[in-house]
Amino acid sequence: MDIYASLQVVWWLLLGILLIGLAVMVGMDMGVGAILRYIGRTDLERRVALNVIGPHWDGNQVWFILGGGAIFAAFPLIYATAFSGFYVVMLLLLWTMIIRPVGFEYRSKMPSATWRSAWDWALFVSGFVPMVVFGAAIGNLFQGVPFHFDWTLTSFYTGSFLALLNPFAILCGVLSACMSAAMGGVTVMGGAHGAIAQRSRTVTRVAWTLAIVLFAVGGLWVSHLQGYVLAQFPGAGVAQTPLQQVVTRADGAWLNNFHAHNILWLVPALGFVGMLGSLFSASSNRPLLAWWMGAAAWIGVIGTVGCALFPFLLPSVSDPQQSLTVWNSSSSRLTLGWMLGFAAVFVPLILWYTSWAFYVMRGKVDPDQVATDEHAY
Repeated sequence: MDIYASLQVVWWLLLGILLIGLAVMVGMDMGVGAILRYIGRTDLERRVALNVIGPHWDGNQVWFILGGGAIFAAFPLIYATAFSGFYVVMLLLLWTMIIRPVGFEYRSKMPSATWRSAWDWALFVSGFVPMVVFGAAIGNLFQGVPFHFDWTLTSFYTGSFLALLNPFAILCGVLSACMSAAMGGVTVMGGAHGAIAQRSRTVTRVAWTLAIVLFAVGGLWVSHLQGYVLAQFPGAGVAQTPLQQVVTRADGAWLNNFHAHNILWLVPALGFVGMLGSLFSASSNRPLLAWWMGAAAWIGVIGTVGCALFPFLLPSVSDPQQSLTVWNSSSSRLTLGWMLGFAAVFVPLILWYTSWAFYVMRGKVDPDQVATDEHAY
């Protein structure tokens, strides 16, 4: 494999890492918002939950920016095709992502119960909806996205918003929301006392149980879907377009990579082990271990998706021959090389800073301090 092909694979892996960071860190914050009205029965309890993630939620948004930036720079054809085709979905995500920070900042600025309840619902919507949409997007990748190109490589999206909400996509969306709620639950468990921590543990146990079932059902479902096979193309590391390949479809083809490389079965196994480990750790009141096991579950789930789809990034159901892959949608060798240099510096820096921030802000949130601190959420 030459340098260009190696860079393409490296950026495929880095994109997966960034998506995992997004799922774990941003998903954790959104999970707290999604379960806020259940775990917090009083205004003070809800404020405690918000202040558990208060020092971190805005910093965690960097993973969202990194993920979008990586797609834009490393796989620009994916970015252009997906963002133009999924325009309504992107606007939906944009508005929910706008409401979320406003909810954090404005919720406790007025003492009115109606005011605060309205923002609690806003935080629920802005936490639940994006995770469902993210999961549904992954589900649609396995079924193919309705787009095609003309001879000038102008993309045309031929689907509709409602078509994206098909049964398999909804299953994936609910799985994503369950995992997010579970991560939010273990986070509040580790940062709160008393009844709110107990309710968070209950949410975590239910959410992981559902996630395990949904992940298993989803795996069986995928094994019966028509998968994509890259039958002929110019080769890895060769400049090419989506108009220069032959793609076939076959039942169960999404499992071809697993059958060809048995070691890959360890990836979905990691997903199940992480979910079960987090479930049992939460049940035994060990929130820190439950959090790390939950992160491992996300690695296993997103890693399973990547292993199944590779080398496809955006399969086309309108014209499978024009599906976008790692090989035909990446930037130039020079661009990928420069980006890798910057990523080698800034990704470890972000990991270090995030770890440091969590270490400094460790410990339980004191309800009395929240009640008297006018600057608390």
